[in-house]
Amino acid sequence: MGKKIVVLTGSPRKGGNSDRMADAFIAGAQGAGHTVAKIETAPLDVKGCRACDGCYRGGRACFFNDDFNGIAQEILEADAVVFATPLYWFSFPAQLKNVMDKFYAFVVGGKEFKGKECALLVCGGDAEETAFDGLLRSYGLIVEYLDWTDRGRLVVTGVNAKGEIDKTDAPGRAEALGAEF
Repeated sequence: MGKKIVVLTGSPRKGGNSDRMADAFIAGAQGAGHTVAKIETAPLDVKGCRACDGCYRGGRACFFNDDFNGIAQEILEADAVVFATPLYWFSFPAQLKNVMDKFYAFVVGGKEFKGKECALLVCGGDAEETAFDGLLRSYGLIVEYLDWTDRGRLVVTGVNAKGEIDKTDAPGRAEALGAEF
């Protein structure tokens, strides 16, 4: 039986390098019989978490009504969550980070959010993989805290201009990761 996978993308550049990795992952996962929903976080209006602890009061995940409430149930019901993102200032882009911060609603709201599978697809213009250390460490702590199973991390350095990812083996590796899920 196939899994329900949610791919959260972080790039505001539609069709950019991380978006292409996400699409390759999705092709592999769908080819393996999984159901995949791609949620592009960049165009969403998701405010940062206010730590008000009003989660799931008023019948919605976040007490404050923004676009997170429209995607929360899909994320909650997924068997796996995949993050496909560019590296921004040594971490996740704000658009994706705001969605991730609101995972707090599941924890505070008493929702079963532990035990999922996950993966990370990340790329950036920096040639040194050490530039990704902050993002990779944050991802690792999230996986540990939520007791998720990390199914893989694909880190691609040295790609900045739109389409440069296609000059690497990353799309093929992302597709293979999706197929192996």
